[in-house]
Amino acid sequence: GTLPPPKGHTIEDWEERPQTLFRSTTYGDDIDRALKKSDGSWTYFAGDIAYHVDKFRRGFPQMITILGADHGGYVKRLEAAVTAVTQGRGSSEIKITQLVNLSENGQPLKMSKRAGTFVSLRDVIDRVGRDATRFMMVTRRNDMTIDFDFAKVLEQSRDNPIFYVQYAHARACSVLRHAHVLWPSFATDHYDLLTDVAELAIIRQLAEWPRQVENAAMTREPHRIANYLSAVAASFHGLWNKGKDDIQLRFIDDKAPDLSHARLGIVQAVASVIANGLLLLGIEPVQEMH
Repeated sequence: GTLPPPKGHTIEDWEERPQTLFRSTTYGDDIDRALKKSDGSWTYFAGDIAYHVDKFRRGFPQMITILGADHGGYVKRLEAAVTAVTQGRGSSEIKITQLVNLSENGQPLKMSKRAGTFVSLRDVIDRVGRDATRFMMVTRRNDMTIDFDFAKVLEQSRDNPIFYVQYAHARACSVLRHAHVLWPSFATDHYDLLTDVAELAIIRQLAEWPRQVENAAMTREPHRIANYLSAVAASFHGLWNKGKDDIQLRFIDDKAPDLSHARLGIVQAVASVIANGLLLLGIEPVQEMH
């Protein structure tokens, strides 16, 4: 077939020429798409089709394709191509990811391909570490711009999400180590003794964990896990601080073993949920902060 001139452009010497096209209009696209260039080489789109065919043939009918912010126009044609080449037996869910703005102390790091000044992912990992990079990249939805400030990612404060979450896990592990000195083993079956509002609130929050994982998987939104872990960390740090201010609310009281064991059950649950959440994101939970 032939294609009309590009939309929005008036090309006086435009000549229609026969091309190898994918008739994507049959599958909901607004225009047919070229598969071969004028010099006979394949277009990028042809390579994309081959890539999805290979996935399908390897036994993956449900495919998730991640594209950059400047590839929004590819969505319809890729969906059409997957439907066509798999005869409707395959599907491709396409996620568009927005850009990452790198900065240092609030000042943007300007990059230019032409000038040869750019920051690679390897540069970022070498600077802040793999785990911090992973966590920061999933704190926002994929269709939202991420602001990545090197200074904040490296500082040890609650403004640094990964530090705040890892600190909560390390703090919970520290409490459990101290508890095992008094009680090498303990049963956490006295939850009826817990009456403080903050304790009951974190129990309800922890009970949401399975649903959070399910929702994150169903919606393809790993940022739900990262944000949930940050919320659990904030609740646990708040509970810790209440115990510092009020001796009656401390996790460990050797004069009230049953109540202590119930509170230690919360601490165990916090450590378990945070560890599992970090591992889901490919991040190693730490037991001590250095």
